[in-house]
Amino acid sequence: MKNYFKIFSRNQSKKVLSFDGGGVRAIAGVVFLKQLEAETGKPIFDLFDMFIGTSAGGVNALMVAVNKMNANELHEFWSKDNLMTNMSASWINTTSFLHTRPKYDGVGKKELLKKYFSDKSLGEAKKPVMTLSYDVENRKPKLLSSIDTPGITAVSAASATSAAPIYYPTSEIEDGTWHIDGGIVSNNPSLIGYAEGMKYFKSDNVKVLSIGTGIDRAKIDGPTSQKWGALGWLRNDIIGIMLEQNMDHEIAEDLMKEKYLRINSATEKVNKKLDDTSEKNLERIHLMGMEWWSEFGDSTIKFVNS
Repeated sequence: MKNYFKIFSRNQSKKVLSFDGGGVRAIAGVVFLKQLEAETGKPIFDLFDMFIGTSAGGVNALMVAVNKMNANELHEFWSKDNLMTNMSASWINTTSFLHTRPKYDGVGKKELLKKYFSDKSLGEAKKPVMTLSYDVENRKPKLLSSIDTPGITAVSAASATSAAPIYYPTSEIEDGTWHIDGGIVSNNPSLIGYAEGMKYFKSDNVKVLSIGTGIDRAKIDGPTSQKWGALGWLRNDIIGIMLEQNMDHEIAEDLMKEKYLRINSATEKVNKKLDDTSEKNLERIHLMGMEWWSEFGDSTIKFVNS
């Protein structure tokens, strides 16, 4: 009987929860996960075996794995007050001509993360967790994880993965390296989560629920774009264009097939900008999350229960 249970446990799929980056739009995925918890009666921490995220999604992954937050608590983390703290800016930053400095100074963000994580290290995570960032001096992507870099603090990992160029300063972590937002490498880290999951669990029976942050489908006028220089492309969201490339999703779908479920849609009326915290936009983000539940809720319940 004991051997039977060992075999049964080994054959059960391991589930990875993957969070995209997308600034405040990451709230939509949290709204979706609140519905999942309500329907299953289980917190997301119990529903999944591993967590991975990029940028704001990396912060979500850390909150769940390190602090065992449920979706309601995660939603409270993204409160309007916390968003305002997160987006603190000095007088120099706000008056910087032509954005020669980051839009936000990163001070409020560090204070907020410190409030929630204190001095906890990645090694103190209750389940495997990883965040993606980019090491600017060594010019290579970096996966900060509870497995391979347990001594890095959760505050450092969260700061590094969410240091979006133009928005936040480059972030230094404990080993002396300097990092920017992992979204420049892969905003949808599902494939990385899949590979790391198979390696960690020593099994190919790994499934990934991938939570997006919406895709801006607004048309860019080709002839007009011929005349854009650096400022023109910045005004027309070149950062968003780079973050929203869909190739990772298409490869993940082809590779993982039924082991992969993607939750995402066009942003429609949601502002494409990463930092629009207006009441109207936050309401639209919440509505997008609810619409995702209407579209993907049944398939997600089936996915996590299989």
